[in-house]
Amino acid sequence: MKTEPDKARFEELFHLYYPKVRSFAFILLKSEQEAEDVAQDIFVRLWETPDLWEGNLEKNYLYTMVKNSVFNRIKRKNLESKYIHTQQDLQGITELAEFEDPLNEIYREELQLLLMLAMEQMPGKRREVFELSRFQHLSNQEIAEKMNLSVRTVEQHIYLALKELKKLLLITLFLMNF
Repeated sequence: MKTEPDKARFEELFHLYYPKVRSFAFILLKSEQEAEDVAQDIFVRLWETPDLWEGNLEKNYLYTMVKNSVFNRIKRKNLESKYIHTQQDLQGITELAEFEDPLNEIYREELQLLLMLAMEQMPGKRREVFELSRFQHLSNQEIAEKMNLSVRTVEQHIYLALKELKKLLLITLFLMNF
C-alpha cells in the first residue's frame, strides 16, 4: 500500500505529465482514444512500479515509455490484421473449393487429409497451440496460461500455423485446376 506522501507525489507527477504524455501519444497515433489509452497504461505502470518515480522521474524516460508503448500497439495491430486477413483468405479458399467442382466431397476429404498431414509436420508446440485454438476453441489467453507461454507467443504460433496451411491450400487449389 502506498503512503499518503507517495500518493501526493504521484498525483503531482500525474497532473504535470499526463497531458504531455497524451499529446505525444496523439502525435504518434493520430487517435485521441488510443492516445488516452496509452497515457492511462503508462501511468498505471508507473503507479505499479514506484521505483521509477519515487526519486526523480526523467522526462526522457517517460517519453521513451510512450514511444515503446505506441510501437508495441502498432505491432500488435499489424499482427492482428495479418491474422484476420489470413483467416478470411482460408475461408474464401475453402468456400471456393466447395462450389467449383461436383466432386467436392472427395476433394473435401482429400483436403482434410492434407491438412492433417500438414499439421503433423508442424513443430510440436505450434501444432498444440493451433489445435487448442481451432479444435478446443480456447482463447489465446487460456492457451497461454495452459501452456505457460506469453499471449504474443501463442498469437505467433497461430499466425505461423495458418500461414503454412494457407500455402498448402493454395498449392492444392492450383494443382486441382490442372
